[in-house]
Amino acid sequence: MKALLINGSPNEKGCTYTALSEVAETLKREGVESEILWLGKRPVAGCIACGHCKREGLCVFDDLVNNVARRVESFEALIVGSPVYYAGPSGQVTAFLDRLFYVAGRKMAGKLGAAVVSCRRGGASAAFDRLNKYFMMNCMPVVSSQYWNQVHGNTPEEVKKDAEGLQTMRTLARYTAWLMKCKEAGELQGIFVPAPEQPRLRTNFIREE
Repeated sequence: MKALLINGSPNEKGCTYTALSEVAETLKREGVESEILWLGKRPVAGCIACGHCKREGLCVFDDLVNNVARRVESFEALIVGSPVYYAGPSGQVTAFLDRLFYVAGRKMAGKLGAAVVSCRRGGASAAFDRLNKYFMMNCMPVVSSQYWNQVHGNTPEEVKKDAEGLQTMRTLARYTAWLMKCKEAGELQGIFVPAPEQPRLRTNFIREE
């Protein structure tokens, strides 16, 4: 069992990393392997709706999106962390997730999803809601905790003083590990992720008379 943790902050070892590290350490104590993947400081291209991924199975921009898309089968949980910018996640992480879920969204079905946000003061709940929508639109059970998955602080040192925030991270990790083990136990009993209905229906609100 493995969880992939995405660090969507341009600061590799900043506040978001501090929160994700608390999650990773708790997962390890629960017997779950994890990896923190930093998106880096370079700009991440947004989706250009070119259709390349539908034809080739990978994004036309061969970067970390394709790296993760190729490894989707190797992890059972995806935890995405981001700082809060103007009450939303970072531009890097939303561009990354837009493309990742367009390329590999169907492979995400049944995997666990969770969001973690870091803010100085406000905007956390809006950013948290934005990230959760990726999971909820792709048949991914969203892991809960004792509060919204947020930490507060302007520096990693301040985040380490956010006792409630760090406890929330540990609770999130324990519930993630528990649900991963429940899923594994269910599969041993022949209980698997539901197959999607076919064909996939896509409608709009325009109707011809």
